[in-house]
Amino acid sequence: MIEFFAEDVDLPIELSEVSKKWIINIINSFDKKIGEIIFVFCSDKHILKVNNDFLKHDYYTDIITFDYCKKNIVSGDLVISTDTVRSNALKFNKEFKDELHRVVIHGILHLLGFKDATDSEKTEMRYQEDKALSILSTFH
Repeated sequence: MIEFFAEDVDLPIELSEVSKKWIINIINSFDKKIGEIIFVFCSDKHILKVNNDFLKHDYYTDIITFDYCKKNIVSGDLVISTDTVRSNALKFNKEFKDELHRVVIHGILHLLGFKDATDSEKTEMRYQEDKALSILSTFH
């Protein structure tokens, strides 16, 4: 089950049942099963508080992933700042919806076990993001 919620912002209209089918497809492509995945879209102010309260980090970020996966079941909470997604879209000269989908799948990839701490992990993460994004259009 995948659910989208909004905290102090509007729910992005760019996300839909199609987005959910795409996410499920990506998870299934790694021979994993969908558990409970909750997306919470919020402001920079809210994500900063989450980052401080749970991770003791005092900075803004686009996504925080809380991993509750067990064995082959992918579950977690993903908190996404639409403010940061919007500013990153401008910074990287991307459409908001494209940057939003990249951040969404980035969180899913973390739940699937991909990391991004080292340069090689970042390269693999970007490859997996691009691969997932390339099939998104087939779901429309």
